[in-house]
Amino acid sequence: MTDKHAPDPALLAKAEVLTEALPYMQRYAGQTFVVKYGGHAMGDPELAKDFAEDVVLMKAVGINVVVVHGGGPQIGAMLKRLGVESKFVGGLRVTDAETAQIAEMVLAGSINKEIVGWISQAGGRAVGISGKDGGLVLCEKVAGKREADPNSGIERHVDLGFVGEPVQVDRRILDSLTRDGIIPVVAPVGIGADGHTYNVNADTMAGAIASALGASRFFLLTDVAGVLDKQGELLTDLRPDDIRALQGDGTISGGMIPKLETCLNAVQGGVDAAVILDGRVPHAMLLEIFTRRGAGTLVRA
Repeated sequence: MTDKHAPDPALLAKAEVLTEALPYMQRYAGQTFVVKYGGHAMGDPELAKDFAEDVVLMKAVGINVVVVHGGGPQIGAMLKRLGVESKFVGGLRVTDAETAQIAEMVLAGSINKEIVGWISQAGGRAVGISGKDGGLVLCEKVAGKREADPNSGIERHVDLGFVGEPVQVDRRILDSLTRDGIIPVVAPVGIGADGHTYNVNADTMAGAIASALGASRFFLLTDVAGVLDKQGELLTDLRPDDIRALQGDGTISGGMIPKLETCLNAVQGGVDAAVILDGRVPHAMLLEIFTRRGAGTLVRA
């Protein structure tokens, strides 16, 4: 005989989820999380909605969230529409003056404001800025790369143009926004001492900002589950020695190498831990920080 006054099992399950999350909410209240947002998740309306809800929820429980976004595919699409040819060397886009102008328009304009809109729609308060605003990120021009000439096979030096790397982060504008309960959304565009605008790799920009803020967590949302071993199983916890060993035996390769280097730079620069997460999984960040099992690969010093 069933008790008609018994609690709904689904409601009990929700209560248990909140109970499991409580100690993590208490632990992270007042801490800073920096999130690099990009990849296919940024182009999917449902995943974008989930991402915005996660950010607003974290802010609501007292976590100071700073979002740094990418936009490579969108820049590529705009360049193609305008008939401007793109060229990559060592994974970086060769950026002449025209390309730099278009990249800034896309990153600090349409993409940045779209993310601000998603967060506002989820009930949060966000302000979109770029690394140029308030002198947030000072950049230096990235040294050129070497590549083999396709015809002769002879290596040659290629000037990447207006591609920069952060050398100094002035956190005051981020602190000011955070104190006012606002979520900063940062486009990866910086300013050089020479006054030029530089396009910056979003992972690198986010890592530099996370280090400058002494973030508790630095999230890299990607298009993979995290770091996998040779059997395809997720590696949930890595230290620097583990990463070097995995790189040495070929387990880690390709685009995962620079992501892990960014994570290592961040944790060696003062971030408590960096996490590589699959941005295609709904609410991946909440699963990582508010559950015992987690959801990605955690890197710590």
